[in-house]
Amino acid sequence: MPAENILEVHHLTKSVGQGDHQLTILTGVDLVVKPAETLALVGESGSGKSTLLGILAGLDDGSSGEVRLLGQALDRLNEEQRAALRARQVGFVFQSFMLVPTLTALENVQLPALLRGDSDRDSRAQAKDLLTQLGLHKRLNHLPAQLSGGEQQRVALARAFSGRPGLLFADEPTGNLDRQTGDRIADLLFSLNRDFATTLILVTHDEQLAARCDRCLRLRDGKLWEAT
Repeated sequence: MPAENILEVHHLTKSVGQGDHQLTILTGVDLVVKPAETLALVGESGSGKSTLLGILAGLDDGSSGEVRLLGQALDRLNEEQRAALRARQVGFVFQSFMLVPTLTALENVQLPALLRGDSDRDSRAQAKDLLTQLGLHKRLNHLPAQLSGGEQQRVALARAFSGRPGLLFADEPTGNLDRQTGDRIADLLFSLNRDFATTLILVTHDEQLAARCDRCLRLRDGKLWEAT
């Protein structure tokens, strides 16, 4: 892992709309995240958590301020360069899983590695190993529709970790799951975080999940505050 900070945010603001219809979402976010740290972002619905996560990942732009992701100033990178940075070192887990419905579990996990240019043999072996670690060795050739919600989320986790990312963003990773399944997915998240020393940034409404992180920050009035 690099010695430098994984993520640095300075005076980040975000507004949408124009004139009298302008809506301010972020009013001045400052944040530093260390390598291998686990961080939870919490807040009321509509507070801007997912908007902030998208900006941190370079999927969206702020209105002002600076975001440095893995040592790179995102405002100095074009879309192709941002995509390349994410492909090499960033993983994502979404609430809605975002699996390709026509691909098997194995193929879904293999896909990011193939897009990076890895060989079919190596990417397949890695995908099989990850799915086996997550208890899905009997589900390799099943389509998403043939899997339970918890199984689909485990496939999504395996896909996120297939590139051994330095940073994993997870947006409500247990939001669509029952408590028992959600707890198991949380256990897997932190286990994979420990195994690969991957920095983990979670957006969640789940206070129990947030409490397991090294730090918990609350987004309120457009700024981040230490959660109490």
